[in-house]
Amino acid sequence: MRISSLVRKCTSACVVVGCLAARASAYFIINEPTRESQWMNGIANPVTWRKGVLDGIDNFDVEMARLSRDGLTLVARNVPATSTSLNIELQDVPAGDDYFLIFMNSTHGVMHATSPRFTVLAANSASRTDKASPISGAETVTVSGAPNPTRPFATTFASVNNGVLPSWGEAGQAWSFAGVAAGCLVGAAWTLW
Repeated sequence: MRISSLVRKCTSACVVVGCLAARASAYFIINEPTRESQWMNGIANPVTWRKGVLDGIDNFDVEMARLSRDGLTLVARNVPATSTSLNIELQDVPAGDDYFLIFMNSTHGVMHATSPRFTVLAANSASRTDKASPISGAETVTVSGAPNPTRPFATTFASVNNGVLPSWGEAGQAWSFAGVAAGCLVGAAWTLW
């Protein structure tokens, strides 16, 4: 076997493995609620998820929608991606079997994940078969009323450190920008002179 052939095969293998490794780190899966989940008004209902580590998602927003009716319920904004669970307590949310959760960045409109459809039951419903209990130690968000996209988020978590705010490390970038701008002005003046 020639060395060039061996190098070509090794290069191809490295490219394939690199693509697979990059793809494997970019996933976002909602584990709970499932298709069989039955959420009840008046109690905290668990939401759990699993996501990749190197996907660049620091925080996300949680929204709840229905398939049969127009409307969106804004549940939580800036949920930290480091957590893996959240409890959502429903109060006077209309019953239905066509609810689903959306995990997204609402600023940019990027959708990260959607849950399967699940059922919301009226308070004290006797037909509940799913007995999922709230997750201890997880934040609890209270959502009330019918879907209404003009209502603000029920809860807003704190911003991620250095997410949007400038930090000391950006002073060098400001000086670089000022230097480039000054260079452009000097070049323009020199050209016109």
